[in-house]
Amino acid sequence: MAHGFYAGQDKIMLALSLENGQTPSQLATLLGVRPPTITKTINRLTSQGFLEKRVSGEDGRRANVYLTVTGEEAIRSIEKSVRKTEKLALKGFDKKEQRALTRLLNKIEANLNGVPFEDDEESVEEEA
Repeated sequence: MAHGFYAGQDKIMLALSLENGQTPSQLATLLGVRPPTITKTINRLTSQGFLEKRVSGEDGRRANVYLTVTGEEAIRSIEKSVRKTEKLALKGFDKKEQRALTRLLNKIEANLNGVPFEDDEESVEEEA
């Protein structure tokens, strides 16, 4: 991974690029990892200069995590790496196969998260 990230660090960075200022517990829930794991990873990214923690304006006992300028710059590199990996992984798949794969992976993710799978594809087909 670009910038010498360890496994999982890129996911935290990408999550914050979509919604900066999340708490460690929000990130842990979103990414499906234990809070101690998130805390360790956030601390490592903070020491590397990619993230900073700020005391919450609403609750002084809570910290929110933000991308630094360096972290925001690294996002472009992470996104480029993700696109390159996706392109390599999907080489030879047509659009229909890519949609089917995405649907199946989303279903697996829902199963692993213990939530019902909402299949947008079926509702589109039923309307036709």
